[in-house]
Amino acid sequence: MIQIKTDKEIALLREGGKRLAAVVALVAEHVKPGVTTAELDDIAYKAITKQGDTPAFLGYRPEGHRVSYPATLCTSVNEGIVHGIPDDMPLQEGSIISIDCGIKHAGMFTDHAVTVPVGAVAGDVAELLATTKKSLQLAIEKAVVGNTTGDVGYAVESFVDGRYGIVRELAGHGVGREIHEDPYVPNYGKPGAGEKIVPGMVLAIEPMLVMGGEAISVADDDYTIITKDGAWAAHFEHTVAVTESGPEILTRLG
Repeated sequence: MIQIKTDKEIALLREGGKRLAAVVALVAEHVKPGVTTAELDDIAYKAITKQGDTPAFLGYRPEGHRVSYPATLCTSVNEGIVHGIPDDMPLQEGSIISIDCGIKHAGMFTDHAVTVPVGAVAGDVAELLATTKKSLQLAIEKAVVGNTTGDVGYAVESFVDGRYGIVRELAGHGVGREIHEDPYVPNYGKPGAGEKIVPGMVLAIEPMLVMGGEAISVADDDYTIITKDGAWAAHFEHTVAVTESGPEILTRLG
C-alpha cells in the first residue's frame, strides 16, 4: 500500500535528506586510488552516528535474505550495480564506484546514491556516469501530480534510447516510514501506465544503466548485484517528495 506522508513527516525527511546528502558527499570526497570500501564505510558510519542518526542499511534484512546486511554503505564497483558489501580491497585508478546510503532521522528514512570515478576514467565511462545522472534528473521532472510511475520510467528509457542497457529487474521505490515502500518505480515504462502520482508521495528514484547486456546475477556474498557479462554499471538516486508545486529533491545539500 502506498503511504502518503504528512507535511510534518516531509519536514523531517527534508532535514534527514540534507544530512544524508552531506554524508554521501563526504564519502565521495574520500574516493581515490588505494582507499578501501571498508574505510569509506567507516567514514559514513561515524558521520551518521555523530549527527545522531542511524544507518538505515546496517542490520537490515530484505525479504528472502538469510542474513542481515552487514554495513552502512552499499559500495558497488565497476560491474557491481547495487548492494555491494564494503571490503578491504583497495580501489584502483580508472574504476568507478556507486556509493549508496540510507539514514533514519527522527524515525523517517531517506535514500541516496551517486556513482563516482576513482581517479581518471576513460571517456566512455565518464559518458556512462553523465548519462545516468541526467536520466535521474529527467525522471524526477516527471514525478508530478497527475503523472504516473510509467511516465517516470519512460523518461529514463526514452532518454537512454538504447545507448545503454537498463537494469529492469531492479527499480526505485517509495520511502519514508520504511526504507522500502510501495510503489515500485521502474526505469522503463509507458506514459500513463502504473501508479498515479499524488501529493504526499515520497519516492526513491534510481536509474541503473549498464554498458553491456541487461542480464544480472548475484555474487557469492548473496547481496552484490552484478552484470552477468561483466560490463560496468552506474547508479544515481535521490529521495523526492511529490508536492502540488512540483517534485522536491530531499537528498541534496543546501
